[in-house]
Amino acid sequence: MAGSRAQASLGERPGSRARLFWQSTVGKKVVMSVTGLIMVGFVLLHMIGNLEVFESAARLNAYSHFLHHTINELLWLVRIVLLVSVVLHIVAAVQLTRMDRAARPIGSRRRDPQASTVASRTMRWGGVAIALFVVFHLLHLTTGTIQPVPFVPDDVYVNVVGGFQVWWVTLIYVLAMIALGLHIFHGAWASIRTLGLNRPRPEPLRRPIATLLAVVLWAGFSIVPLAVFFGWVR
Repeated sequence: MAGSRAQASLGERPGSRARLFWQSTVGKKVVMSVTGLIMVGFVLLHMIGNLEVFESAARLNAYSHFLHHTINELLWLVRIVLLVSVVLHIVAAVQLTRMDRAARPIGSRRRDPQASTVASRTMRWGGVAIALFVVFHLLHLTTGTIQPVPFVPDDVYVNVVGGFQVWWVTLIYVLAMIALGLHIFHGAWASIRTLGLNRPRPEPLRRPIATLLAVVLWAGFSIVPLAVFFGWVR
């Protein structure tokens, strides 16, 4: 009996450790950091692909065909990893928020003014806005459910150019990219700090890597709808 219990205890250790890790504040922050960096990597690659619109219709459509037909199996693997990352990221964020509020008395819920930025103060609402935008983006350019102009299956260029000629569609994308830039500015910096890849500095607002990444992604995504709307891409 004692031997079987010991074996059962040993068998349960990996699961118990994982559960304890997830239940801890540090564990949730690590999960948020890793999943956040996975999503940043995906967003960066997605932005590079979108810039094919400035080459030609053939280049953008060829890029789309390559993803959805040539490496479709790999694309589904990426989608699964991304979906798991999004779910874990959101769940960890919600649970950390609840834990933080429960641990602090009402009168002491203040941020450190030295490290507080617009990005850090809007992380939660910015995350909600980005999640809603992703749903809109999929319904707009992936499924064609939202059709401000006629949707043409398998012709990404026509759908992009046609969609961004509508002012309110372009406005939604531009505002969403501002939220994305702010979210990445603080999130990327916080992720690097959490994972111990960057040492604490006496000037916490000096974040060159996070700033560069946020600006590049904001500009790279915003330039496409703006270029179409103002007639630079037709």
